Amino acid sequence: MYRKIIRRRTIRKYKQRAVPKEILVKCVDAARLSPSGANLQPLKYVIINNGELLKKVFKTLRWAGYLPDYQPSIEEMPMAYIVILLDQKVANSYGHDAGIAAMSISMVAYDEGLGSCILGAIDRKQLEKILNIHDNLNIVLVIALGYPAEKPVPDKMKNGDQKYWLDEKEVLHVPKKEFEDIVNWNVFSP
Repeated sequence: MYRKIIRRRTIRKYKQRAVPKEILVKCVDAARLSPSGANLQPLKYVIINNGELLKKVFKTLRWAGYLPDYQPSIEEMPMAYIVILLDQKVANSYGHDAGIAAMSISMVAYDEGLGSCILGAIDRKQLEKILNIHDNLNIVLVIALGYPAEKPVPDKMKNGDQKYWLDEKEVLHVPKKEFEDIVNWNVFSP
């Protein structure tokens, strides 16, 4: 599992190839069976794989904050989405549940040869209308899924700059902090 986690990258551009329904079911089932605070299980999911609906959802998402010109085109858009919803009748806060569920979805997708992008930059009001989301449900995250049309690479963070960047070959580089910069043993020492 460790190797999969360190190899998985966020994918923003996709091949226009349908994602099999069985894989989408596996992704949500993994999320359903993931840990939940106090076992409340307050999350619900909407799976989107309909062509016209994919285009509508696509327009409600913002993709690469540090690179405004690095947006997928309609010809590179995801071929499926999983929307994670919080049922407020079950819990007022989702705590860590949505993040755990999103990672579970992403890792199952990776195992199946798919790329994923966990999105929080969402026009929630517009997406609620498109998906007919009820008042007691809040959109927490959208997971974009599809077969990758790009190969981002991790890079060393320089001078504390976390902004991802494109090289001359249009390869996306994603700076990551070094292990030694984030870990303390036994006690915290600044």
